[in-house]
Amino acid sequence: MRIFTFLFLLFSITQLNAQEGLTYQKPSKEILDLVDVSLAPSVLMDESKSFMILISRNMYGSIEELSQEELRLGGLRIDPKTNIGSRVTYFNNIQVKNLKEKNAEIIQVKNLPKNPKLTNFKWSPKQDKLAFTNTAENGVEVWVLDLATATVKKLTSDNINANIGDVINWFDDGKSLLVKVVSSNKKELINTKTAVPSGPTISVNDGKKAQNRTYQDLLSNKSDEHNFEQLALSEIYKVNLDGSTEKWLGDNIYTTIDFSPDGNYVMIETVEKPFSYLVPYYRFPSKTTIYTKDGKKVETVLEVPLIEDLPQGFMAVREGKRDFSWRNDKPSTLIYTKALDGGDPENEVPFRDETFEMEAPFKGNERSLIKTINRMSRIQWANNSMAIASDYWFNTRNTKSYIFNPSDASIEPKTISDRSYQDKYSDPGNFVTKRNAMGRSVLALSNDNAYLLGDGYTEEGQFPFLDQMNLKDLKTKRIYQSKYTDKIENLQDYDLENNQLLVRIESPTEYPNYSFRKIKGNKLNQITFFKNPFVSIQNVHKEVINYKRADGLDLSGTLYLPIGYDMESKEKMPMIIWAYPTEYKDKFSAGQNTQNPNKFTFPFYGSMIYWVTKGYVVLDNASFPIVGEGDNEPNDTYIEQLVSNGKAAIDAVDELGYIDRNRVAVGGHSYGAFMVANLLSHCDLFAAGIARSGAYNRTLTPFGFQSEERNYWEAPEVYNTMSPFMNAEKMKYPLLLIHGEADNNSGTYPMQSERYFNALKGLGATVRLVILPKESHGYKAKESILHLLWEQDQWLEKYVKGQ
Repeated sequence: MRIFTFLFLLFSITQLNAQEGLTYQKPSKEILDLVDVSLAPSVLMDESKSFMILISRNMYGSIEELSQEELRLGGLRIDPKTNIGSRVTYFNNIQVKNLKEKNAEIIQVKNLPKNPKLTNFKWSPKQDKLAFTNTAENGVEVWVLDLATATVKKLTSDNINANIGDVINWFDDGKSLLVKVVSSNKKELINTKTAVPSGPTISVNDGKKAQNRTYQDLLSNKSDEHNFEQLALSEIYKVNLDGSTEKWLGDNIYTTIDFSPDGNYVMIETVEKPFSYLVPYYRFPSKTTIYTKDGKKVETVLEVPLIEDLPQGFMAVREGKRDFSWRNDKPSTLIYTKALDGGDPENEVPFRDETFEMEAPFKGNERSLIKTINRMSRIQWANNSMAIASDYWFNTRNTKSYIFNPSDASIEPKTISDRSYQDKYSDPGNFVTKRNAMGRSVLALSNDNAYLLGDGYTEEGQFPFLDQMNLKDLKTKRIYQSKYTDKIENLQDYDLENNQLLVRIESPTEYPNYSFRKIKGNKLNQITFFKNPFVSIQNVHKEVINYKRADGLDLSGTLYLPIGYDMESKEKMPMIIWAYPTEYKDKFSAGQNTQNPNKFTFPFYGSMIYWVTKGYVVLDNASFPIVGEGDNEPNDTYIEQLVSNGKAAIDAVDELGYIDRNRVAVGGHSYGAFMVANLLSHCDLFAAGIARSGAYNRTLTPFGFQSEERNYWEAPEVYNTMSPFMNAEKMKYPLLLIHGEADNNSGTYPMQSERYFNALKGLGATVRLVILPKESHGYKAKESILHLLWEQDQWLEKYVKGQ
């Protein structure tokens, strides 16, 4: 009995020593001063650039907000009290500026609700009004902003159902809206914690392969099914701007609600039964039906069964019609695509997809528009004789763009571009669009000329551009190219009629601000004047360094030196490397530099830039390409390439003379955390590591992860070799594991960190596990973020700087 008591006490003391009863902590003042700042507002503009709307939000939420009741059902996270997503980012203020008035002031919008929680912003057809939702104490309301008077008014009570998208849709006259309302027949929810089960939960399979990713927040029993249905069930109401309402459609689980361009028809998608315990709600059975604007049924154009058993591969799709949308340049024409390879990427065919159109009354009178070599991505419409289609294929990273004649499928499409979508140097940019008379986006054309805005990455740096492309001979002409070498000028939009660009200009010390640039005369007119809230680090030295991996592959990273660092004396300082591995199918794309030292230095909770205030060199966004060319897959040599990337980064900064290479930490989030655990296990380059919200045992994601398409049974060596959990005995250096308790990301269950911690602890490694209550894959509450920064700071001080 004494031996048992002694062992029990010993076990209890061990457990006490292993657990720390900490309350939320705050980092040191140097870091705290950079965290506790106000954000500049986000900017919205109408098509004509007559009005600028500034919407503001807090930088962080609170742990109290995250602690509200939350139901996780069918891939959704829902606040059952208010009927909206439980982790929505809200805005809390609206201001308006009339851009057509000279010297106009920013006007505070009047009559906003108390304690505003605003989201779901939706322009009216004429863009003279803006509808949005406000989440009140007991539910969601619809409000409307009138731009001319800068005044808002409430249109509905707090009975809006915002649990699944398309909450607000305007009628074409701009006088009424379609909104989803909580069903009047909604039944009481079941408390799944106290409900008495009526029997076991049983899943079956009829022999078909169903190789699904490791989804989170799925339905798991009959009670979940009941709760999902009650929370997703809506009625659709027509709400007039005077506040009067009428029921438009009765109970259903409505997802997509989309008016035709002429406003005469509405395409509505609904979720049907049976529900699934294997996949999220968007792969449940569904039905797509066309109604008139008066709510009269016209035709059901698509019925989709439960999708649990797609073929293997990222390019797999279901058979039959998919991706219904309206053709933007026609009043009421439906567009959809069919797979020509049975949806199976393993089937070799000359064309993967064929896209069709179908006009009212939508009774099967389909007409072929174009066949694409890869999977159809999107179509940008111009007119009846001209449109541009784009496709892509993951396995080769290839994308193609075609110009085609939608009125005559016998005319062979012309290929505009055929390239790797990872090749940023050859990216031709995105076509400029404009709103047509029906309020839909179509190509902005001048005669036969279209226009493209590009990021402008080159070997010499980044120089964004505006190109003119003649769609007849496909020749391009450069209209404008940014020449800044000390700033970034992001080209946001091009107004063809006024020959004017909307640009956003920033530098390491200048907060991003918007301007209009007249191309003729090159005149710049600044329209926002946001200040830099991070003055304490505005003079920190920042540069992009370029270096090579052992195999000759070009790499890069953004280097920050500590505040006040003397570059002449070159004191050897500790360093933090922050990175995220990316898979490539060719070395040329992998070696491209898309980092710009002129980007504004914006510390946020996920970055390590804070530590320049604490005497650390920081190499941010260090290149960690994983390349597999031809028949070789990137992950076949994952560990070797990972270590080689890490060594090249340290060698490069060490050669500059800034660091003590014995005091280097490595950190990463999600797949970056997976990288960190592998580096600390397979090399001697780092003193310690920080791994946030990662997955460490790939047998728990057996049907693929990240860019790995092969399943575990096809490539067990790859899964096992890449799994830090399987190599836990090799862990050599201190590792800080951090994870959100409510992680919603596919594959990164909190269990991944918990099991890995237990393995490392059992094998005697130096490891600390921090579980942030209520937090998801990304962290939101201010209390959590401050504590996270404190944990990282303590870890670095002890195991890196203190070495």
